[in-house]
Amino acid sequence: MKIEKITLIENMGTAGIIITAVLSPCCFPLFGIILTSLGLGSIELFGSLTIYVFLALLILSFIGSIFSFLYHKKILPTIITAIGGFLILFNYYFEKESYDTMYWGIFGLLIASLMNYYETKIFRISKTNQIIYDSILKCPNCGFSKKEKMPTDSCQFFYECENCKSILKPKNGDCCVYCSYGTVKCPSIQENKNCC
Repeated sequence: MKIEKITLIENMGTAGIIITAVLSPCCFPLFGIILTSLGLGSIELFGSLTIYVFLALLILSFIGSIFSFLYHKKILPTIITAIGGFLILFNYYFEKESYDTMYWGIFGLLIASLMNYYETKIFRISKTNQIIYDSILKCPNCGFSKKEKMPTDSCQFFYECENCKSILKPKNGDCCVYCSYGTVKCPSIQENKNCC
């Protein structure tokens, strides 16, 4: 599953929970006070189905958080999502006279969603910046190609073609044979460092 879909699942779940809570102030009184102070009064988004939609979105948010964990391997956002979900369920089933626990749960889901978004973004950047150590060298004389592992501690100035026995040298301006004849530039160039 692509990370865009993973992030979308989790964000849809968390955003849906917040939207449902805000637009159903008869079920979540704190948001009723906020909407009333804004002159919007009391609106119930899904009528008697509100809590079921809310719980379905909670499950969606948790599933998205698990997929995010499998992608970037950071457990803290998933733990916060689980705690937030537990607080919401505990409030709904055992503590119906007060909504404080549910609000903390919603806040936890929002924080976890933001953390997952950040971790996913960082992981994606680091993944795209990975150094590639294999390059396919193609001899300009005979066209023979061979996959080679590039050295990481030095540049390779000469390379003997296995097929025609030609000795390849870097072109003017290139630091090594991989930069001149390879499918991938050498590790030093990939890291934007000075040549060996």
